Amino acid sequence: MSDRANVKSQSNPPRLMVVEDQASMRELLQEYLEQQGFCVDCFPSAEAALQEIGLGSIGGDAEFNFSEPNRATTSGNELQPSRALAPYDAILTDIKMPGLDGLRFCQILGEYRANLPVIVMTAYGSMETSIEALRAGAFDFVTKPVELELLRASLVRATEHSRLKQQIRSLKAHTGLNQFDQLIGDSEVIRKLKDQLSRVVNSSASVLLTGESGSGKEVAARALHSQSERNDKPFVAVNCAALPESLIESELFGHVKGAFTDARQDRDGLFLQADGGTLFLDEIGELPIEMQPKLLRCLEQKTVRPVGGKTEQPFDVRLITATNRDLENEVEAKRFREDLYYRINVLEIAIPSLRTRGTDVLILAKHFLDQFAAQTGRPLRQFDENATRKLLAYDWPGNVRELRNVVERGEVLSRSEQITIDELPDKIANYQSTQLVIGDQDNQPLASLDIIEHRYIQYVLRQTGGNKTEAAKILGLDRKTLYRKLKERETDE
Repeated sequence: MSDRANVKSQSNPPRLMVVEDQASMRELLQEYLEQQGFCVDCFPSAEAALQEIGLGSIGGDAEFNFSEPNRATTSGNELQPSRALAPYDAILTDIKMPGLDGLRFCQILGEYRANLPVIVMTAYGSMETSIEALRAGAFDFVTKPVELELLRASLVRATEHSRLKQQIRSLKAHTGLNQFDQLIGDSEVIRKLKDQLSRVVNSSASVLLTGESGSGKEVAARALHSQSERNDKPFVAVNCAALPESLIESELFGHVKGAFTDARQDRDGLFLQADGGTLFLDEIGELPIEMQPKLLRCLEQKTVRPVGGKTEQPFDVRLITATNRDLENEVEAKRFREDLYYRINVLEIAIPSLRTRGTDVLILAKHFLDQFAAQTGRPLRQFDENATRKLLAYDWPGNVRELRNVVERGEVLSRSEQITIDELPDKIANYQSTQLVIGDQDNQPLASLDIIEHRYIQYVLRQTGGNKTEAAKILGLDRKTLYRKLKERETDE
């Protein structure tokens, strides 16, 4: 009753979008929800709803027909032209609909309107579909036939969640809160990382972020940009490994109309798109050797010449690059130009691997659990004592990205308030530490020499924060030998 009163008493009532292909169901939902104090707009299809919120081109225009009026009302079930766009606090959608179904609709909204909570309606007993919807980004689900009181309660939670997020975003924008709070953790290595970032935040010098895959290099790059004097300008990120070789030059520098077969109009490249802001080139070590001198010239001249163009165009960007490779080793192997390496490596900052961050694992796990609880509206869960021990003991080769995946799995599979070992992947639940124990080994199982060698290599890597160059020096190996030993072990496993 109090929830209903809260909604009705608001001077600016929550605005809902209802997507349902059956006219009678649309009428029922609109009438009931408006009685509860919501402002309701109804649409007969996901395609029409996407058009209304400015995402009509997503998914391929050929699949959708936007030539018909797209707004549904309960007045004779007529379709009338869309009104001026207005922000929504939540969306209620059916799953089974002609054309674009509710699952794909959720995925699109999650990608392009991540802060907009979506509640889906699924057939009774179709729990598998409901879980798929949650994985697709849905905030909550209700089963058909719909219990209206449960639906109202879910929508109240969703709209309150949405407005709270809006207030937090507004507060951050006006106060500049959360300096480097994107970097979750309180370990010594994370405090050191934040200190390093704070020292270079407003420098115009190029920054090279090094570290293992999944350790958070892009998070650090975004943190640098958000705290810099360029934070009101674009942050443009691209993964060099994901760009086809034939398109890399066009993507970076742009092209003019007619430069190649598909160049139907002039297009700015990423350097010009990021003008005034920050350009983040991830996996820079994957850049083809043929492209490297062109990038070097661009950085030295601070101008770009679009493919097919005749004039140089100046740009102003703060360049941040990242790699999980040892670029010094790549330079020695002639796979990366030495002059380009020194151009991008003015300031090198190592991002620590998760296994070096101690109890940050638990802080991050709680952070992800909070996120998933907020997204789904389900009760907040926690890891039980045995599962917690496993999280702390595990080596996390996939780093923070792997941890997030494990936490999400546990949150989805758990049927109680606690996540147990049963909800962890087998490789974590059955994990045996490779830490080298020094001292009396009489009560320890015997191990082969190659296993002991591997354990010691891993131990040194942990102590050096994953710095393979430093680890190789301590081990008395050259970097190539260390890489070979690590590669051989990966192959054996």
